[in-house]
Amino acid sequence: MNTPVILSETVQLPALDGYPLTATLYHAPEPIAQLLIAGATGVPQGFYRRFAEYAARRGYSTLTLDYRGIGQSKPASLRGFAMDYLDWAHLDLAAAVDQHRHPQRPLYMVGHSFGGHAFGLLPNHDQVQGFYTFGTGAGWHGWMPKAEQLRVLTMWRLIGPLLTRYKGYLAWSKLGMGEDLPLGVYKQWKRWCSFPRYFFEDPQMPDLAKRFAQVSTPIIAANALDDLWAPPASRDAFMAAYSAAPYQARTLDSAASIGPLGHMGYFRPAAQPLWDETLNWFAELQAQRQAA
Repeated sequence: MNTPVILSETVQLPALDGYPLTATLYHAPEPIAQLLIAGATGVPQGFYRRFAEYAARRGYSTLTLDYRGIGQSKPASLRGFAMDYLDWAHLDLAAAVDQHRHPQRPLYMVGHSFGGHAFGLLPNHDQVQGFYTFGTGAGWHGWMPKAEQLRVLTMWRLIGPLLTRYKGYLAWSKLGMGEDLPLGVYKQWKRWCSFPRYFFEDPQMPDLAKRFAQVSTPIIAANALDDLWAPPASRDAFMAAYSAAPYQARTLDSAASIGPLGHMGYFRPAAQPLWDETLNWFAELQAQRQAA
């Protein structure tokens, strides 16, 4: 059987405050649902292309985007570029939900790391019928293995301050760890990673727990045992905030099946069995809604 070629197009997506974002729409040949991918911090949308194409072949019209300051949505220079880390959820992803939803088809969402944080921050999360997130955790070094704790603390306490002082932003690409990050993202991320339950313990943000408790969308959070940045204990510390949502935790021991995953392998080709699980779950949700 011939594998259908998936057509994609670049889409200009204004954020809720008008900031120009660049997104990519992957057209499903026979669409049954809409799918939005909420990426990780510092990861450009192209990283999710294979998953997006695969989902489109399964009938999911899929949208990826670069948050402001990242990839095709970044300014000419990040030096002096002012933004709040949560703008990615409040303004960027929220606009993508508004633009990508369809009057005749359900909208689902897949998250990666920060994407799992962002979902509870969306003002329009009720428009999403199912949310599946990979590698979402609380970010605190104490949830990580000892060697990774040392690496992360070195980044926060030594390398990060030196790079941001010199460049005016976090030149993460110099470390081979992803896209460069705006200064505001770096500062807030560093602060929240000092708390075992991430930003829920930040006294400057007392309303977040209440906002997450308002989410009622079905959620699955899958984390690999070899994910050094977001192991299952880290996931459990964060995802507990979705206290009113129908929720399942999925712990992946992939060593004997699809191989190592780490924090980024969920969206690499070897992880296709996970993609099928995710899309099959969305199909089950859709069948349940149609039968109700």
